[in-house]
Amino acid sequence: MADPKGFITLRRATPERQTVGERVRHWGEFYQPVPDVSVRTQASRCMDCGVPFCQGDTGCPVRNIIPEWNGLVQRGEWRAAFDSLHSTNNFPELTGRLCPAPCESACVLSIVNEPVAIRHIEQSIADRGFAEGWVQPRPPRRATGFKVAVIGSGPAGLAAAQQLRRFGHGVVVFEKSERVGGLLRFGIPEFKLEKSVLDSRLDQLEGEGVQFRTGVDIGEDLTVEELRAEFDAICIAIGAGMPRNLEVPGRDLAGIHFAMDFLTAQNRMLNDHENKLPQINARDRNVVIIGGGDTGSDCAGTCIRQGARSVTQFELLPQPPQGRASSTPWPLWPMMLRSSHAHEEGTHRDWSVATTAFSGESGYVQQIQAVRLETKPLADGRINFSPVPGTEFEVEADLVLLAMGFTGPVKSRLLMDLGVDLDSRGNVATNDSHQTNVAGVFAAGDARRGQSLIVWAIREGRDAADGINRWLSEDSRRAVDRGAI
Repeated sequence: MADPKGFITLRRATPERQTVGERVRHWGEFYQPVPDVSVRTQASRCMDCGVPFCQGDTGCPVRNIIPEWNGLVQRGEWRAAFDSLHSTNNFPELTGRLCPAPCESACVLSIVNEPVAIRHIEQSIADRGFAEGWVQPRPPRRATGFKVAVIGSGPAGLAAAQQLRRFGHGVVVFEKSERVGGLLRFGIPEFKLEKSVLDSRLDQLEGEGVQFRTGVDIGEDLTVEELRAEFDAICIAIGAGMPRNLEVPGRDLAGIHFAMDFLTAQNRMLNDHENKLPQINARDRNVVIIGGGDTGSDCAGTCIRQGARSVTQFELLPQPPQGRASSTPWPLWPMMLRSSHAHEEGTHRDWSVATTAFSGESGYVQQIQAVRLETKPLADGRINFSPVPGTEFEVEADLVLLAMGFTGPVKSRLLMDLGVDLDSRGNVATNDSHQTNVAGVFAAGDARRGQSLIVWAIREGRDAADGINRWLSEDSRRAVDRGAI
C-alpha cells in the first residue's frame, strides 16, 4: 500500500449532488463529476485489514475482489483494476449506481470510522472502462452446439446470458416487453440510471452473439412445448413482479396504483422520447406513497419531477436510529436511518403508520384514513404491530402509490406449463445448482430467491449459468457414452 496510514489521515468523500433546485428540473443523473485524483485518494483509504469482510457473501454477493482493485486504482493502474472488477461482476456500471453497497457496511474501517467509498470507486472504474473503449465484445472461441433460452432480461437474465454465451452456448433472451432490460429499463428512474448506460452494455452482449427477442410472452406468444423443442436448457429469470396489495376499504377507488405501474409509465414515456404526459401523472396532486423502501423513494423523486403539489411517504416501522442499531452489529447490513435524494427534495416521511381505509367522491380517491402503530418485538424475531387507540387521522391524497414490496414471481402460464415446483414463499424452487424439478429448467434472480438486490441478481445469474453449463456438459458426456454424437 502506497499510504499505509491513509485510512487514518484521509476522510471519506463521495460525489456531490446537483442542488435540489437544479436536479428536479431534469430527468438525468445528478452527481457531479469527480477527477481521477480524488478517486485514487479515496482508494488509498482501503486498509490492510487482513480479512476483507467487504468481499465475502455478507459484504459482496458477487465476491468482488475489492482490496485488489482499490490498490490498483490507488496506483493509477486503471486497466488492471477494470479487468479485476469484471472478473467477478458483469455489470459494475449498474451496481456502482444502484447497489445499496453492503460491502461498505461490512468494511472493517466502518467499525471505527467511515467506510471506504467502495461503490463510488467501482462506478468510476466501470465508467472509465466505457470511456476508454475497454468494454469490448468477448465472443467465445468455439461453439458447443447447445442452445439456451433465458426468459427475462433483467440483471439476472442478462448476467446468465453473458456467462452462457462465453461458455460457447447459443443464447436467446426472451423479453415480454417491447425493449430489453426488464426493471433496469422500466422500473429504475432515469435519474438513477440513464438508459444509455444500459444500452452500452447491451451492445457488448449483442456483439458477443447473445440474441434478444422482445415482445414475446412465453406461454402465450410462444408455447412451452415450442420452447423446449428449440432449446436444450431454459433459465427462468422473470423477477418477482407480483406486487403486495393493500386490502382495505376503498382500495377500488381510481387514483390508487401500484408503484411499478407508475414508474413504468414514466420510463416508457422517456424511452419513447414523447412529450405527452405519462399515463399516471403526479402533476398538481397530493401524493401519498405507502411503503418506505427504495421503490417508494424512486416514486417520490419521480413525483417531485412531475410537479406534485405534495409528497408524503408512509412507513409501518418506527423511525430507525441515526447510527447502526445494536440488533444489526457489524458486519451485518445495519438497521439505521437512511435519507435518499428524494427526501432532500421535499418528501415528507411519516413513521409507524398503518393505512386503514381510502375514501373519496365520484369514484376517485381523495383521503386516506390511517392510525399510529406501536411495535413490539416477539421472541421469534418477528415484530407485532398494534394500533394505538385515539391516534386515528386523515390526510388528503388524490394519488396513492403502493410501494410495499413484492410477493414473488407472477404465477403466469409459463410457470404452470413448465410444471416447476414453488417453495413455501411462492418462488421457483431449485437445488443448489439452480435446477428446478424439471430437467433442463433452471431459475435465477428474484424469481428464485424473492425480492432482493441487483448485486444478488447478478450473482444468481452467474451461478445459474455455471449450473446450466455443468448440466449441458454432463448431458454431452452422456450422449458420447450412448454413441449419439
